Order: sequence, then structure tokens, then C-alpha cells
Amino acid sequence: YGTVADSVRALRLGAYDFLEKPCDQKRLDLVVSGAARSAQAQRRLEDHTTNQKRAYPVESFVGASDKATEVRDVLSRLIQVPISALIIDGETGTGKGLVARIIHNSGPRAKAPLVEVNCAALPRELLESELFGHEAGAFTGAKSKRRGLIQQAHEGTLFLDEISEMHADLQSKLLKVIEDQKVRPLGSDKEIAVDVQIIAASNRDLKERIAEGEFRSDLYHRLSVFRMTLPALRERIDDLDELAPLIVDEFNAMAGRSVSEIPDDVWAALKSYDWPGNVRELRNVIERCVLFSEGSLFSSRWLQLPGHSESTSKPAGNANSLSLPLDGSMSLEDMDRFIVTTALEQAEYNMTAAARNLGTTRQTLRYRAQKYGIKAPEEAGANDAD
Repeated sequence: YGTVADSVRALRLGAYDFLEKPCDQKRLDLVVSGAARSAQAQRRLEDHTTNQKRAYPVESFVGASDKATEVRDVLSRLIQVPISALIIDGETGTGKGLVARIIHNSGPRAKAPLVEVNCAALPRELLESELFGHEAGAFTGAKSKRRGLIQQAHEGTLFLDEISEMHADLQSKLLKVIEDQKVRPLGSDKEIAVDVQIIAASNRDLKERIAEGEFRSDLYHRLSVFRMTLPALRERIDDLDELAPLIVDEFNAMAGRSVSEIPDDVWAALKSYDWPGNVRELRNVIERCVLFSEGSLFSSRWLQLPGHSESTSKPAGNANSLSLPLDGSMSLEDMDRFIVTTALEQAEYNMTAAARNLGTTRQTLRYRAQKYGIKAPEEAGANDAD
């Protein structure tokens, strides 16, 4: 026999609904069913948040080197504070997107959305509409109202990748949103309050972009509440010992392979390479090698790293030449296999052209290719599929 004041107080304390006696049984059944559905949805949301946190712990940034350890130490501090904005810079492929997901999913905003946008992937007009939203009729083709990504990230995180490519006038609008914590959709005369953590990433030096007049210094200073620079893979090359097996296992699971043995010559090639594309390039190389490998051995044949070993290097002045070591590190049969493989690769597996380049017959070359099990990539892939 509650009053209106009692019902309001109960709802404010978290009650799903408020029923007065005497209560109709059908009404009670409906309310209980609705409350059950609401509770299930809430549990699913909490489970999703927990799983996301498990998927992106601080330990996701793998490596035992001093630089990787330092990155994890900084991340452990960042996820404990409600920081409003930060900049992540570093070369392409160093893991800026991974770090942004760690900060969001392990931080205080984990239960709210993480919205990602690549500023370099969208033209200026489309990026403005995507970020700030628009009203119906705001421009040609705007048939309905659309919530912008900033609104969608309310109480969560907005990850702006490649922010150095954002147009100057959009930079000023973004600065105003950050300062006022309000966003005005295109074609609207009202501002909407937003609470957003902004993570900006760039593989270009933003200070250089400021000096060139391509990036606003006031936006830079507003975003750089904290600035984090990720190390290149060549600066923590010993981390390959952990990274490579993890990535091999990942692609084993995806492609149904069982690669488990990485020979010493492969390790030497991986650690001697400069990795200009960093971890992204490493993933591409390992994916290719796992897909084309036969059995449990990680084959060096598909590495395709420029100058990854002396035995596969070619003189710069003659693309039709190759050099072989005569120091006992390569057997005569291995040399024969390498010559046949290289000739076929250069001729794009055209048996006639490769035989002509080697000064032999097509039948002889075919016999040697069969002897060493050398096949074109598409043939190897077809056999693996079978």
C-alpha cells in the first residue's frame, strides 16, 4: 500500500518496477518476466565487458625486453586513472591499436563503448558527418538523422587513428568538443553533452606536422595530457622469441595447421631483418609461412625477406644472378634445390622459361622440381586443401 513517493524512491534505489496491493496476477507475471529479461541482458553485458577485459589485459603487449616491460608498466598506470586524452605515436605496425584497446578494456571506461575511426580512410566531408553526426536534410543525401561517433562513444573511448591526416577545420571542431564536452551535429542548432575519453594515434611526428602548418598546436597540447611512444620491433628484436611462437599458434588455429618447429636458419633470418613494418609485417610473414608450410616445420622458403641471408642474396647489378656460399654451410644438394627454386620463382613457375634461363631442358627441370617437391604456391595450396 505504497504512496507515489515510495514508488519514486524505490525506482531511484534500483527497483525494476513498483506494484501496489492488491496486485493483479497477470500484471505480476508480466513484470516478473520483464525483470528477468532485463537481468539477463545486464548479465550478458557484464559478461561481454569481462571477456573484453580478459582479451586485452596489459600482458597482451608481449615481450621480455626492457622496452616492452616499460610499455606494460606505463599501461598499468594508465588503466588506473580517468585520463581524458592521450597520444600514442610510433611507427606503423607497432601496436597502437592494441594499446588503445588495452587502455579502454582494462580501464575505468570498460563498460562503455570503444569507437574506432581511421581519419586517413575517410574523405573530409564524410569524416565530419561520421564524427559529429547530422540532422535529416543537413546536406544532400542526408535523409535521416544520424548519431555521430562522438555521441556513440559517450562515457566510453573514441580512438582516432592517423589523426595527423585530419583536415584543419575538423581539428578546430574537435578541439571545441574536447574543451566544451559538447557536440553539435551538422544541421542542428542544439549542442549535446558528451563525456568521452579520446585516444589519438599517429605514425607521423605531430610536432613536425605542427611546424609544417598541417596540425593545430592547441589541439596537440589538449590531446597530449599524456604522450606514449611505442618502440619499433627492431629496438626490441629479442621479443621475437615470444612473439613468433604466439603468432604461429594463432595462424595454426585459424588455418588448421600444425607448425611447431622453427629452425635456426629461420630464427637467424627473422632476427637479422630490420622489420620496417614492425609487428604487422611480422604477422604477414608468419601467416604466409604457416599457410604454405608442410607438416610441423616452419619453412624458410616463404619468408621472402629482402636480403634475409647470404645464400639467397643477388648482386644488385644483375637480377638474373645469384650467389652461393662455399664455406660448407650449404650442401651440394641444397645448392641444387636452391638454384631450381630460384629459377622457377623468377620465371613465375613457367617451366619452359625457367629451363631456358638455366640452359637445360624442360624435362630435366621438371624431374628436379619433382625430386625436391617444388611446386607453385597455388599448387601447394590446392594440395593442402585436399
